[in-house]
Amino acid sequence: MVRTAGADVVGMFTQKLDAASPTHYIGKGKIAELVNLKEQTQYNTVIFDDELSPRQQRNLEELLQVKVIDRTALILDIFAKQARTREGQLQVELAQHQYLLPRLVGQWSHLEKLGGGIGTRGPGESQLETDRRLIHRRINRLQQELENVSRHRALYRKRRKERGVPIVALVGYTNAGKSTLFNALSKAGVVVEDKLFSTLDPVTRRLTLPRGKQFLITDTVGFIHKLPPSIVAAFQATLEELSEADLLLHMVDITHKNAANQCCTVGKILSELNLKHKPRITVFNKLDLALSSEAELEALTTVPYLEEQIVLPDKNIALISAVTGWGVDKLLDKITSRLDSALMPDITAQVR
Repeated sequence: MVRTAGADVVGMFTQKLDAASPTHYIGKGKIAELVNLKEQTQYNTVIFDDELSPRQQRNLEELLQVKVIDRTALILDIFAKQARTREGQLQVELAQHQYLLPRLVGQWSHLEKLGGGIGTRGPGESQLETDRRLIHRRINRLQQELENVSRHRALYRKRRKERGVPIVALVGYTNAGKSTLFNALSKAGVVVEDKLFSTLDPVTRRLTLPRGKQFLITDTVGFIHKLPPSIVAAFQATLEELSEADLLLHMVDITHKNAANQCCTVGKILSELNLKHKPRITVFNKLDLALSSEAELEALTTVPYLEEQIVLPDKNIALISAVTGWGVDKLLDKITSRLDSALMPDITAQVR
């Protein structure tokens, strides 16, 4: 994620603790190591792979004399960089303001001493209250704009439902190849990058199967381990697209060393969104990278290792290479069989 945000990693460390320090998150010894590492590497930012409390962040910045950010701030920075549409920008800005609000305390502490006595309010407190009021006002406005977006999307979903066209939504861990498969199926030309969160905004296209049947396919934002609740809440308008889907395609990067954990992460988030029991096909992608030849691809019919390592929601599995197109036709057959044929309109019938 740090590299996706455009920064260079000059050092890393971990610490095992029974519980995080309430004041500094890490222990005094590790703080001393960080200070020494600063002399060696001249780093100017420290990023923690967890969410810090405002107090922890403030204390660490005072000791290290550099910018300290946490996992949530890093994800928000990447989102802000990747957001291309007005909806995406609104969602990112809302999450940023909600993240900033509890961290305003302490930014004006250098002015607090100017006020004195019970019942008085110094300039620092006045500025803090002003900032809070402005941020609350901006959050309310952003929420109203996103509610309008949500109503607009709900209207589109209602129209789609009335037409009886089933919806298939792509879900999965970020960088699993969702957009690549989406382009392979729809020729949509969605931006595809070997980066995290290259897609933030849902994109929907209509697909026609060889027998004249149709369905809609939607590409959505990727998930990631420890996705902050504030981001999930801010992207509610986007994630609502998943609730209306008739079928989920859970994309998995078969080559990733943490594929099993990534599957569990996606499953957990889907459960939090009350989508655990939604019909699903688990799509193992990037077979072209996992195997050395097309002959091996053709010979591959089962994945015993993955079945041992990954707890699948069911036995509906597809093996594909979205880049080469291998296995995509079989995936379409599985999609067709999973969708209720009665819900899939016939183009010729519509023309009549």
